[in-house]
Amino acid sequence: MPLPIDPSEIAPEDRGEKRATLEMDHEEGIEHVREAFVEEGFGVPAEFSPAEMLNEKVDADRDPYYVLGACHPEMANRALEESLEIGGLFPCNVIIRQESPGTQQVYHLSIMRVARLAGMAPDSEAWAEIVGDTGALVERAMANLDTSE
Repeated sequence: MPLPIDPSEIAPEDRGEKRATLEMDHEEGIEHVREAFVEEGFGVPAEFSPAEMLNEKVDADRDPYYVLGACHPEMANRALEESLEIGGLFPCNVIIRQESPGTQQVYHLSIMRVARLAGMAPDSEAWAEIVGDTGALVERAMANLDTSE
């Protein structure tokens, strides 16, 4: 089935993609990312390891891969006031995957931007403010990951 849009034409920044590299072991990376997001007011109501599940269920032999389902209550409430469908994308996921022992890749995708691109959210000033505000929170959380100090 062809897509109605060409995904290659959507720039990573238009999807709100954020990336970081952490030089630490996987478990330490998970805790570090959790703390960075909690510091900016996010909660983590859901988390799991797809790698552990797949390794157990289908003998996948996957490297460590963990998902933190982060949610900023104020932003979630504002988003739901504008679009009840946005809940289908909740919570915001932050991925921590082991690139190699001692090196973790962190990835986040803005569900607020994706919802707008997919037509699940209005093209309105209120939504633009939600996108901007959540983007600023995620920027600060990602900046909290800096371990170079």
